[in-house]
Amino acid sequence: MGMTTITVKAGQKPTKEQIKRIRAAAKAPINYTPDCPKSTPEALAEFAARARELRKNIKTNKPAVTIRISAACLAKYKILGKGYTGIMADVLDYVADNPEILTKVRG
Repeated sequence: MGMTTITVKAGQKPTKEQIKRIRAAAKAPINYTPDCPKSTPEALAEFAARARELRKNIKTNKPAVTIRISAACLAKYKILGKGYTGIMADVLDYVADNPEILTKVRG
């Protein structure tokens, strides 16, 4: 079986046919090839250790804060899907690093 590709735009729900194709693809066996072999237990352990390290750094380096923004602004970011709060943080970092942007916005 080949690769299954389904495109769903931000804010759009998948159709019943797309959901059916996704479920069928999830049940299909994985075909390993020479250029993409099955991972060894050692490689999986290494990936897991790296993931734990990355998660630990994320939790310790980014404190949680509460801000008030307009519903319209929040909706624009939510359209971006999962991870939109990280994108918001990136935008805030960019503006903090480039204060001349604030003079353009605030006049």
